[in-house]
Amino acid sequence: MSSEESFTKVSEPLKLGIPKGSLEDATIALFRRAGWQINVSNSRSYFPEINDDDIECSIARPQEMSRYVEHGPLDAGITGKDWIAENSSDVHVVAELVYSKVSARPARWVLAVPYDSKIQKLEDLEGKTIATELVEFTKRYFAERNINVVVEFSWGATEAKVVSGLADAIVEVTETGSTIRAHGLSIIHELMESVPQLICNHAAWQDPVKRAKVEQIGLLLNSALQGDKLVGLKMNVSESQIDDLVKVLPSMKAPTVARLYKSDWFSIETVVSPAVVRDLVPKLLSAGAEDIIEYPLNKVI
Repeated sequence: MSSEESFTKVSEPLKLGIPKGSLEDATIALFRRAGWQINVSNSRSYFPEINDDDIECSIARPQEMSRYVEHGPLDAGITGKDWIAENSSDVHVVAELVYSKVSARPARWVLAVPYDSKIQKLEDLEGKTIATELVEFTKRYFAERNINVVVEFSWGATEAKVVSGLADAIVEVTETGSTIRAHGLSIIHELMESVPQLICNHAAWQDPVKRAKVEQIGLLLNSALQGDKLVGLKMNVSESQIDDLVKVLPSMKAPTVARLYKSDWFSIETVVSPAVVRDLVPKLLSAGAEDIIEYPLNKVI
């Protein structure tokens, strides 16, 4: 092999796990905003295409992702903090990614009982039965507090287990709590918060090329999430009113100001939270702003 061939040779592609199920569409949409197109040709495809020769994608259940990353065949993947804890996986967390199919809030694993239950605190569960999908974490959680409980695995419809009397309580994941309340249950304790995490195994983290790639993915995914939380505002203002306008204009550091061509007017640009725009616009108009434009941001780095 020539010295040139040796120089251009790259390591094998990063094997990246995409979570199957409720987070699949949201994850693919996030990658799209970050600059990667992931194509799942059909619902049975477990090896989607991606427009990056340095990445090979696989679809895996979030519950199993951390084990596949820790022990192979995956180098990296996205899964919830909850399933990493459930599997006691020894992996490197590259980035936390606060996104979901419902809201931008972290998912919560909570303890719930019927509204009329006499169980009101953790200690009341001594000798009782809990149904959950998060079995090992729940066992450890109660063992650490010296509370003896029976933890049974639930394959689904977990809320029905306690309503029908098959369990005394459930440990279930929720974001808003609305589904749990709709089943006539009351949340009495929160065990943990969970957000999606980009993880990789220690071998990949020690490989300079793979580490650089997974760090690039983490950076751009988080920049896309940050961009989703902000909007850009652009406006024009006369030179005589610019100081008054800048006083009421929020910005990340300072607004961008540029003089308009052959004019005593200025263009001002800033980035703000969408939630403040409705109250900010009237103030900007009062301060002399004209031609106000609001536009979405793809990434903020």
